[in-house]
Amino acid sequence: MTAPRTARQIARAELTRAIVNRAREQLAEVGPAALSVRAVSRDLGMASSAVYRYFPSRDALLTALLIACYDELGAAVEKADLNVTDRADLVLRWKRICHAIRDWAVAAPHEYALLYGSPVPGYAAPQDTVAAAGRVPQVMLALAHDAQQAGLEPDVAAMPVPRREHRALAGIRDLTDFTLDDDRLVRSLMAWSNLFGHISLELFGHMHRGVLDYDAHFAHVVDRLAGDLGLA
Repeated sequence: MTAPRTARQIARAELTRAIVNRAREQLAEVGPAALSVRAVSRDLGMASSAVYRYFPSRDALLTALLIACYDELGAAVEKADLNVTDRADLVLRWKRICHAIRDWAVAAPHEYALLYGSPVPGYAAPQDTVAAAGRVPQVMLALAHDAQQAGLEPDVAAMPVPRREHRALAGIRDLTDFTLDDDRLVRSLMAWSNLFGHISLELFGHMHRGVLDYDAHFAHVVDRLAGDLGLA
């Protein structure tokens, strides 16, 4: 049985949450590069020295933001996938996953930009962010594995995967406790980059006046990617 939290632990957790929430609001106001622990302290009516005890630098606060946002997106995607009761309906699961990503991005564009936009000058994400960042790819790779286990094949014939590419993808294989064949792993990576590329183009205004119906376009992209992945 887990011991109940003390009042001190509860207060610390609540204050940490308040700091991170205010930092998220700052993202929309000034962007991640201008994020300031002192400004967050001022907005919360706290002495900056008190906040620095929780987050000793801007980079520490950025790391907490990244983890919080990755976890929030990951939880939304995992829920969308698990809410499909027919686990054999891989196309429906894929659609729910993709639309959950886009829905979150549209609702939280500044957080999406923090995760998938331009790197923040002078900041390098530490190892602490890797587990949270891997939640969405894990769901997508698990879906590809289910297709592989079901013997489903992509719409387009497989292209030989060179040994150099096989070696290049070792880090992605290490993320999972199952084995994907090389062709399916490459297709999954392409689908991941295609999916996020379309969302980024939409949110950052690069398809303005080129694509007149973002909803229709995204739905079609998702359908085509389902075929590329061999989910049907």
